[in-house]
This record gives sequence, C-alpha cells and structure tokens, in this order.
Amino acid sequence: MATSSQKFIARNRAPRVQIEYDVELYGAEKKVQLPFVMGVLSDLSGKPTEPLPPVSDRKFLDFDVDNFDARMKAMKPRVSFAVPNTLTGEGNLMVDLTFESMDDFSPAAVARKVDGLKQLLEARQQLANLITYMDGKAGAEQLIAKVVKDEALLKSLASAQKPADDAAAQ
Repeated sequence: MATSSQKFIARNRAPRVQIEYDVELYGAEKKVQLPFVMGVLSDLSGKPTEPLPPVSDRKFLDFDVDNFDARMKAMKPRVSFAVPNTLTGEGNLMVDLTFESMDDFSPAAVARKVDGLKQLLEARQQLANLITYMDGKAGAEQLIAKVVKDEALLKSLASAQKPADDAAAQ
C-alpha cells in the first residue's frame, strides 16, 4: 500500500518544538538541542471489561500515525450507557460500544454496533442499492409506486425469502 507524501513529510520533518540552550565547553560556545518529549497520563479506556493494572505498573507507549489503530485495539476503549429509545419511543436503549480503530467512530460504524440502528442502516443501504439498480430503467419507478400502493403485494414481497445468491453477496 503506497503512503501519501503528506504522511511521509509528517514522519520525517523536524519537530515544531525545538528547545536549545548555549553551553560553553572548554572556551567554545556550543548549541545543544533537547528533544521535546511529552507524556500523557489519561484513562482513555472508558468502561473496561477487565480491570486496569495499577498506574505504577503501566508503561509509556509510543503513539504515531502508523501504530495508532494497533494501540487503540490493544487498549480496548469501551463505552456503555443507556439512551432514550427514539426509534420505538419505549424505554431506554442500551448502547455498548468497543472501539478498535479510528474508523469505529464513524456514524455508520456506530450504527452497525447498535441493534435498532443496524437494521435502519441496512434498510438505507438496500434503498440506495435499489436506486442504483433502477437508474436508467424505464418503468421501474411506476412498478415501485404500484408495489408501495398495493398493501397485499407489499406484504407478500416482505414475507418472501431472499434468494440464496443475494444472501451470500451481503
């Protein structure tokens, strides 16, 4: 997989914070640069399933663009909470999310992990596929309108099983 030039520059350019001081060594002045190192101590695990080790036993880890997803997967950040169920209007909906990469924070990835939202997302994707399939087909719009208006036909189509090749493709 080819890396972009922006990532190459980000990895190989000089740091933006440069700490220098002048030292006189045997009568000659010399500039010494100190590296800028920052340590962050934070609980980013949310509600872990396993208890975390004591702070004194934890090690500092290097994070960069290349290993960020692997570090996140190892940390297993997790959130668990209840939200009002606006889908059905009944009670609360329990949400339990574990993140393994930055992509898991996207709306579609979150929706795939919540049961009610997963079904809505799949329906949305099927409608998008239908629109793509219908594009340029004469009479398809009228056929869909006929199916939507006829409840008996709509129920029979909804209760019909998916073809085997369709289920394997998804």
